[in-house]
Amino acid sequence: MRSTGGIAMCVSVLLTMAGSQTQYSDFHLAGDYLLGGLFSLHTETKSSPHLSYSAVPTCQAYKLKKASYSHLRAMRFAVEQINNSSTLLPGVSLGYEMVDVCYLTNFIHPILYFLANKHSVVQLHNNYTHYQPRVLAVIGPDSSQAVVIAAQVLSLFLVPQISYTATTNELSDRKRFPTAFQTISSMEQQIVAMQLLLKEFRWNWINILYSDDDYGRQNLKLLRARVVIVLSLELILPFFFQEAVRQNVTDLVWIATEAWATEPALYNITDLWRLGTILGVAVKEFSIPGLDDFRVSLAEGANEQASDQTTCNQECDQCLRAAQDAEHSMRAQGERTDFSVYSSVYIVAHALHRLLGCNTTGCHKRMVYPWQLVPEVKRVNFSLLNERINFRERGTIPNSFEIIQWKWDQPNNPFQKIASYSRNKKLLFTIQNISWHTPNNTVPISVCSQQCEYGQRRKPVTVSSCCFECIDCEEGTFLNNNDLYNCQPCPADQWSNARSQKCYPRLLKYLEWQEGIAVVLLLFSVLGLVATVVISVIFAIHLHTPVVKSAGGRMCFLMLASLIIGFINVPVYMGIPTEFKCMCRQIVYTLCFTVCISCLTVRSFQIISIFKMAARLPKAYSYWMKYNGQYIFITVILALKVTIVVTNVIIHPSIPVPLVLEDDPSTVELQCNKSFKLSLLMNNSLDTFLSILCFYFSYIGKELPKNYNEAKYITLCMTCYAVSEIAIFLAMSVYRGMLVTICDVIGVVINLLGISIGYFGPKCYLIFFHPERNTAAYFQSVIQSYTMRQD
Repeated sequence: MRSTGGIAMCVSVLLTMAGSQTQYSDFHLAGDYLLGGLFSLHTETKSSPHLSYSAVPTCQAYKLKKASYSHLRAMRFAVEQINNSSTLLPGVSLGYEMVDVCYLTNFIHPILYFLANKHSVVQLHNNYTHYQPRVLAVIGPDSSQAVVIAAQVLSLFLVPQISYTATTNELSDRKRFPTAFQTISSMEQQIVAMQLLLKEFRWNWINILYSDDDYGRQNLKLLRARVVIVLSLELILPFFFQEAVRQNVTDLVWIATEAWATEPALYNITDLWRLGTILGVAVKEFSIPGLDDFRVSLAEGANEQASDQTTCNQECDQCLRAAQDAEHSMRAQGERTDFSVYSSVYIVAHALHRLLGCNTTGCHKRMVYPWQLVPEVKRVNFSLLNERINFRERGTIPNSFEIIQWKWDQPNNPFQKIASYSRNKKLLFTIQNISWHTPNNTVPISVCSQQCEYGQRRKPVTVSSCCFECIDCEEGTFLNNNDLYNCQPCPADQWSNARSQKCYPRLLKYLEWQEGIAVVLLLFSVLGLVATVVISVIFAIHLHTPVVKSAGGRMCFLMLASLIIGFINVPVYMGIPTEFKCMCRQIVYTLCFTVCISCLTVRSFQIISIFKMAARLPKAYSYWMKYNGQYIFITVILALKVTIVVTNVIIHPSIPVPLVLEDDPSTVELQCNKSFKLSLLMNNSLDTFLSILCFYFSYIGKELPKNYNEAKYITLCMTCYAVSEIAIFLAMSVYRGMLVTICDVIGVVINLLGISIGYFGPKCYLIFFHPERNTAAYFQSVIQSYTMRQD
């Protein structure tokens, strides 16, 4: 809506010459066709007197509207051009009647005046097809509220109505207002232009001031956003801005609607520049050739016309003199809405031209009714000053707005264009050096929250989702662009650092082949394997010697075979854990070690039996020897061990599971089962018992002949086993993952080497370096010495 002009203009086309009766209009011009115009030449500044049909208020009670005179002259200029044209309405001269409607308080009277017939009577009919009012078309009024009320009346009479400054969207309802048209874009386009302006400067935290009227409420509804905008008519703004200046409100950015974006009265408020930068959405400025000269000639003749009381309803001669004084302000405001007035007159003229069947030689004059003009207005399509004029389906001209800035240092051009609003809903800035009331002329920041950085979610701090805090997304979460207010958790197999926008696969860690500890362990296992194989060959060669027999004889090969299998199994602890590798870890070593430690236990028991049990329990000893008690013992222990292992595998399946480390959740380590501690405890329970029993038997036989005394060697083996088991359980109590695996494989290698080197190594030493001790005579002499000491 255009409120600054405060003009309502009506165009009436009469098919008879204007009579000599007293005119209701302020200005009139005789012609073949009479055009009527309603202007808000004054606005109420105090309570208005009672208005009657025959009386209008005096100008002392009203304030002059300067822009209205500019519109009045644009209409008169258009009429004069059309009358002088040889191509548009040839042979037809147009006249006009113009009435001051005093903005809002007097616009109903002129509407009824133009709807009346030549006898000044508005007749009521069921059908107005053949009703001929005083006018065929109405242009205006300008305020949205007045336009809608007028449209409701004029639509009943099917009288075309063209509004040149009212931006209300209600007129787009073709069912309610079939005869209403607009030569200015609707509120919707104005709001889109504002939104683009806000987007351009990234303003999202704004105060909204709006007047409690149709204009303010409709604009606010369309905006639906947060911005520093004044949605109001210009009537109350002088008081508001004067108070703002008085209270020293400074350095703000004000965004004006079209209603007051180019209002000279506001621009001239004292010290208004202190409020800050004023931007606005204004009607696009068009240059109408000859209009400036036409304005000057009218102003020069104003005093002469002011004395004619028959053409001016205002009871003073100040009305037109004020127009002359306002000439400078009208030039400063620019020819913005003037073109809308100018084009409105041409629209009616082109519609009438088609209706009268005009050609280059003349027109076919006939009786014309208002409803006949409506379809012709809808179909107008012509070029005026290089601008295409036509109505779309909604009855409005395409967008015609631009962004302007109030320039305080350029009084001759106070409203400077800075951007144009294109038809494809884009702002095209014509200048980049906008004057801001900020240090170094930087663009003001008007946001309640700074833009969050990557990987930061928005946490609302008020009921409005516009204001928020930026919170870093924690580790293990990421920010999805579809939800800026919540950090999403990563999938189980993925991870993210803090402030991430995506997750990445967790780093898989395991004991790799090329790692130093793995290479060392493999080297020792290979050495142990080679040593065990060599020991097996040595023992096979010297199987019947006393040293091999005292070590266990053929039972030694069962131990050596278990050790070889154990060393071969060491590589399954390296590389990516698989189900097969995990099964080997859980089964192979523990069975092999159980076989070895059960052989050591039964060998310790046998030596004690030979020297102590045979004499005391000869029958029991004979049964032990007769039925190979040592192999029965080993078989029972092995069967029990197999039962434990099978049960353990069933309870704790050997399936690799990912283990997320608390100290480094970005990595995941594969563990052979979820309950590694319980599984290891079950497997080692029998071995622990056998080791204690073996150590006990060795301790009892510490006084036996040294050739049969295995106490120190078995003690060495059991010490290695105890240390490795304690280390593993301590590591499991403190650490998780790969470190436990490393401790486990170290314990395996140490235990295997402990038996291979610690138990069989001394025997090989005697065989190679003390062959004199590897004889039956030497063993007999040692036994006799032991027997003599016991006696």
